[in-house]
Amino acid sequence: MSSSLQSFVFCQGSVTAMTVFFPLDTAKSRLQVDEKRKSNSTPIILAEIVREEGFQALYRGWFPVISSLCCSNFVYFYTFKTLKQLAASGPGKARPGKDLLIGVVAGVVNVVLTTPMWVVNTRLKLQGAKFRNGDLQQTRYRGIFDAFSQIIANEGVGTLWNGTLPSLILVLNPAIQFMFYEAMKRKAGKGGVKISSAKIFLIGAIAKAIATTATYPLQTVQAILRFGQYKGDGKGGVIGSLSNILLLLMDRIKRHGPLGLYKGLEAKLLQTVLTAALMFVVYEKITAATFKVMGLNKKLKQ
Repeated sequence: MSSSLQSFVFCQGSVTAMTVFFPLDTAKSRLQVDEKRKSNSTPIILAEIVREEGFQALYRGWFPVISSLCCSNFVYFYTFKTLKQLAASGPGKARPGKDLLIGVVAGVVNVVLTTPMWVVNTRLKLQGAKFRNGDLQQTRYRGIFDAFSQIIANEGVGTLWNGTLPSLILVLNPAIQFMFYEAMKRKAGKGGVKISSAKIFLIGAIAKAIATTATYPLQTVQAILRFGQYKGDGKGGVIGSLSNILLLLMDRIKRHGPLGLYKGLEAKLLQTVLTAALMFVVYEKITAATFKVMGLNKKLKQ
């Protein structure tokens, strides 16, 4: 199966999984950006959003997020699989370290190409939210293209790459995820043992949980920089130098303690772990079905 077809299948899996667990992503974003919100429990946050803004608010920004996710996953997975195939043709057997390096390179390519879409989708996802933090400004975008137009006209083209540095550092997230996923899958399938959907789900969940917990503070900084709608405190309009990242991290610790860096982690873990696990199950099932339809008996080279 070609890298492009595999990437398309991977996108189908990610879109399905993200749609199912999208409200959890909504709760996570509110907790990351609206830091004065006192409720920390995911069910309470979801109940507050429904009560104050209506049930549809749980899926606000779904289309731009899904569009960004699909493009991002296609770019990442296509690059990852292409590089992996090139590496497989060279000397040496598959190793976790090699998977990590390939994942990092694929992540850098993905960040450079897709960050503008994620900046726009963060703005649209939080548009119309009832913020507890009075320092946050509301945006008035009519859609994806209007958001791009307003950001460029009012804030400059560079704003579309807000949060690029933390995003580049965060390429370690999917790199760590894929390293553990590939390593655990190789071990589970050792000796030609068929891996069940339940095992794939569990392996995907564990891999994502490790990656998410390790990188979550940077994800919070990334969300703050992407949203960028703060009144005069310097958080907006910043591409994200190392000093800005450190300042945001220290400010968060000063105001909320070390645990403030992990505000929203519960929702993030629930959303990303379940999404990643379901995504890998859907991906493996569609891949197997595709090979069956194509009449191919050989195993997919991972």
